[in-house]
Amino acid sequence: MTIEYTPIGTIHSPFAEPTEMPIQPTGALGIQGTIEMLEAYREGLKDLDGFSHLILLYHFHHSRGFTLRPIPFLDREPRGLFATRAPKRPNAIGLSVVRLDKIEGSVLFITNVDILDGTPLLDIKPYVPAFDTPKDVRTGWFENVTSAVSSHRSDDRFQ
Repeated sequence: MTIEYTPIGTIHSPFAEPTEMPIQPTGALGIQGTIEMLEAYREGLKDLDGFSHLILLYHFHHSRGFTLRPIPFLDREPRGLFATRAPKRPNAIGLSVVRLDKIEGSVLFITNVDILDGTPLLDIKPYVPAFDTPKDVRTGWFENVTSAVSSHRSDDRFQ
């Protein structure tokens, strides 16, 4: 089976290199970026300006290969890949929740950007707390390290 995706736009950020980037949007508070939508998808932006936050799905375009037991940024021991948010994955798909500041034509202005400049955007979904905030959440091994996420930066371990 072959699965193909076509980017709908490009994400722009201040991050030209993968190293020293925030590793999650909570570590990128206040960092601004833009999304340049392809003109063919501009009409799909109708009504999006009523939402404060967006879920972005994108292609990790610098990611090559993967390991099933990576050492995540916030840990020192190998974890199962699917229990991490490591960028090197069998399908190099990333996800970030960002704040939508405004839309001008086919350009979206966003904040809390933890994404590499030039990243191909695959999809946008509105963040809806009633749908996207589950109750009784457990976070596995992350429970002991989440306080470090806002100050931790990426390194070269996934290049």
